[in-house]
Amino acid sequence: MESAVQLIELGAIILALGLLGAVSLRFSISPIPLYLIAGLAFGSGGFYPLTTSEDFVSIGAEVGVILLLFTLGLEYTADELVGTLRTSAPVGLADMALNAAPGVAAALLLGWGPVAAVAMGGITYVTSSGITAKVIGDLGWLGNRETPALLSVLVFEDLAMAAYLPILTALLAGAGLVGGTIALAVAAATIAVILFVALRHGAWVERFVSSPSEEVLLLKVLGLTLLVAGIAQQLQVSAAVGAFLVGIALSGSLAHTAHKLLTPLRDLFAAVFFVFFGLHTDPSDLPPVLGIAALLAAVGIATKLATGWFAARRAGVAAAGRLRAGVALVPRGEFNIVIAGLAVSAGTNARLGPLAAAYVLILAVAGPVLARGVEPLTRTLRARRATRRAPTPQTDEDVPVAPVPRRGAGTREG
Repeated sequence: MESAVQLIELGAIILALGLLGAVSLRFSISPIPLYLIAGLAFGSGGFYPLTTSEDFVSIGAEVGVILLLFTLGLEYTADELVGTLRTSAPVGLADMALNAAPGVAAALLLGWGPVAAVAMGGITYVTSSGITAKVIGDLGWLGNRETPALLSVLVFEDLAMAAYLPILTALLAGAGLVGGTIALAVAAATIAVILFVALRHGAWVERFVSSPSEEVLLLKVLGLTLLVAGIAQQLQVSAAVGAFLVGIALSGSLAHTAHKLLTPLRDLFAAVFFVFFGLHTDPSDLPPVLGIAALLAAVGIATKLATGWFAARRAGVAAAGRLRAGVALVPRGEFNIVIAGLAVSAGTNARLGPLAAAYVLILAVAGPVLARGVEPLTRTLRARRATRRAPTPQTDEDVPVAPVPRRGAGTREG
């Protein structure tokens, strides 16, 4: 009986996602805000909470983020990754300083203490790689000049999270300096191994997963991606980093085929991820902290716009591309909620969870909406620039006319 209820709930969720996707196509908007609102409506404290399918939705949400980052990694080669990471350090450090500072300041001003301040700094700092990957894919920005600079920021953030999460976990547990150092060393070693295999032995990875059968190729690639992501997460490293690097290791026709095979699965589980986020947000907890969350969100939009503008400018991209890079970095999502969950579980402050949820929800909705709205603005900027550069056509009024000599001018009368 319970399995029948699970099937009914899953079918209803997937059908609802399809209907919401059709609405988004009809009105030319991003489906992500609709998915989030649907999660709020049917989650904890919503109109009709869904409970029996929660485990599947939870796993599906994790798979969604992993596949989003894996398919993003397929778009770039190992050489491109190394090149962008070498030049992204100034941008990455500026991004960290600009976006972590508001969270740290808010926690200290609210009197939550230094450990909560470290947690809030991470919540306001890191962009949602999953939402950003979905946005740039939906809007066709993958081939834009600013996208490599944008991706370098995302990779820098994910690698920073690989160092940050073990430190935060040690602080929350009161493990002290030794415990934090050990956790950080394990995370660093894991990243080094994954990077080494992905960048130096990508050909071996390709030979391992390649197959003339699309069915076998799908199973190999999906299994390897989930396996590496799971091992990375078990060792306190971002699963997204592991999945992204597996995608980097594949190239050429194999990457193209893998992308084609996994795109439908990615779209399905990515939609589940956005619903899952809403399902675990109780709407009744949001109003008391909405004012602070809205203020932090406004600051977060400004600081991410500055980060994207700086990153794209260093890459020699024009103003329109700088704006696109900025708005693409606005969304917050999976990492931010993980950080808040760790802090709340450790008993830092009861209000931190709802504040983080409201903050992330505002920016998870605002990010795709701003990204969709920036296109008309960039078209206007290009049109104005073209108008200024074009020569002004001459009219009859612009042609200089020789003066008509006055009667008798230059002659002697009479």
